[in-house]
Amino acid sequence: MTWWEAVLIVLAGVGASTINTIVGSGTLITFPTLLMLGVPPVTANMSNTVGLVAGGITGIAGYRRELVGSRRDLLRLAPMTLVGSVIGALLLLVLDPAAFRAIVPVLILLGVVLVLAGPRISAAVASHHPDDQPTWKMRLMQVGVLLAGIYGGYFGAAQGVLLMGIMSLLSPLPIQRLNGYKNVLGTVANAVAAIVFIVVAGDRIDWRVAALIAVGALIGGAIGSTVGRRLSPGLLRAIIAVIGLVAVVKVLLG
Repeated sequence: MTWWEAVLIVLAGVGASTINTIVGSGTLITFPTLLMLGVPPVTANMSNTVGLVAGGITGIAGYRRELVGSRRDLLRLAPMTLVGSVIGALLLLVLDPAAFRAIVPVLILLGVVLVLAGPRISAAVASHHPDDQPTWKMRLMQVGVLLAGIYGGYFGAAQGVLLMGIMSLLSPLPIQRLNGYKNVLGTVANAVAAIVFIVVAGDRIDWRVAALIAVGALIGGAIGSTVGRRLSPGLLRAIIAVIGLVAVVKVLLG
């Protein structure tokens, strides 16, 4: 590996973690970068997952104010992400990537629609079912987070868009608080998937690549939380939608 390749990987880690903290889809920066540098696809995916965990930690730290009082919700949602990401990581090791990629654009588009329309749909449903909505909405959210965890453990790109869409639809909380939830859940998914990869296929991880991405990700998580927390709800939703659409185009173009 040359010095300029190392610098490029670090910069990709910065960019990916910045976007992950604000929205998600940072993998769409690091993964193509690694492929361009000749890293095999599965090795690139696993090394990237391991490296980006560091950015999740600094991103969570940056959103600590929004996470005050969130312990009860996260104790209900984080285990679902944990289980889902284990399933997804194992699927990556045994399934043909093409088998799952066909549905990836559909899932991302669904996330975009839910981010934009979720609050209105949620308000309309709540007005018709004001008494029982907190209980069943949390149960549905747990199922949605489980499915998003499977997706995140398998592929990862735009998992944040899916999570924000699901939570926007099913939670009345402000979008910045939900973004804090998203950062916690996304980091759990990345960390669990990384552990699975290390235990099951550690010899296929490029540790130099993972370390370089981690260095950039630590910086990017701090940048992303600083920028993301200052965005208005409307602008944040618009950015999520745009990045989600860009993710769809990139996935479709391969």
